Amino acid sequence: MLPTIKKFIVKIERQIMKLRLAFRKEAVSLEPPPSGIKRETVLRKMNQVPFWWHSIDLGYGIVTPGHQGGITHPTGTKNLLGNIKLPEDLKGKTVLDIGAWDGFFSFEAEKRGASKVLAIDNFYRDKLEHTGSQGFEVAKEILKSNIEFKKASVYDLSPEKFGMFDIVLFLGVFYHLRDPILALERIFSVTKDMLIMETHYDPYHGDKNTPLAVFYENAEINKDPTTFWGFNKACLLAALRSVGFKNPEVVYRYADRIILKAYKND
Repeated sequence: MLPTIKKFIVKIERQIMKLRLAFRKEAVSLEPPPSGIKRETVLRKMNQVPFWWHSIDLGYGIVTPGHQGGITHPTGTKNLLGNIKLPEDLKGKTVLDIGAWDGFFSFEAEKRGASKVLAIDNFYRDKLEHTGSQGFEVAKEILKSNIEFKKASVYDLSPEKFGMFDIVLFLGVFYHLRDPILALERIFSVTKDMLIMETHYDPYHGDKNTPLAVFYENAEINKDPTTFWGFNKACLLAALRSVGFKNPEVVYRYADRIILKAYKND
């Protein structure tokens, strides 16, 4: 199929997803949050954060105004949670959340029983209109979470500095990296069992047996200057195998987004 036709199909798929999310309603908790903080205080603290990426349920029917899932971000926080197929029972598991931002997936792992969750982010958007870890810290206080946060890059990861983790979440980060293979090597070094990865990918070039990657020099994706790579599906699977992961598989994909799982052992 010609790339121009594929691009048209991807555009239609993206619009369909936007419409789905626009009319989708999620159940929210009307109960107080675990911290017991009063409703007016929760609202005040939430509103003090100038920008939220994740939509996080803070209790009292209050949800942070996340941009993920909005008109320009069709992935959707809750929608993405369902698509990554995070195990329902994480009791006794250790979880690393890379590029955690406001921490939705970190808090969800904790809620599902993980014994330890480490959230890391280097907040490469610090110089723009975004707000570093402010949203994470506010949500952590309101949810009375025990999650540890570190400002760190994926390139900083090593077993000596960070330890090992049963499950590593690597969501929406890969295509923002100048050195994606180095990042996968670092992730492999701290993964004990499974990697769950979500990213933009290139569905336009090559076929299932031809690994190809496109480099974006001029913010071609969403006019975002921090996007650099579009690997096709074959290239993503090959890259995961090349750093040592076993049995990489595609869990879900639509338009130009893809979710994969890969394992440390057979």
